[in-house]
Amino acid sequence: MKVKYFPDTDTAMIEFTSKPIAESREVSENVYLDLDADGRLVNMTIEHAKEHSAIKELTFEEVGTAQ
Repeated sequence: MKVKYFPDTDTAMIEFTSKPIAESREVSENVYLDLDADGRLVNMTIEHAKEHSAIKELTFEEVGTAQ
């Protein structure tokens, strides 16, 4: 998984996989989902990321890992 931030457009993109995008869906005015041919999530894009998300406070935490 990769998180990319583009300061020139204030856009954040979370890439979950590198599979080809088959479809894009608008979740809200500033949030878009890209899906592969099987309907699985490829990317999530957040426009105006500083305004609509806590992009400055990005952390990753894995909870409840398998033994």
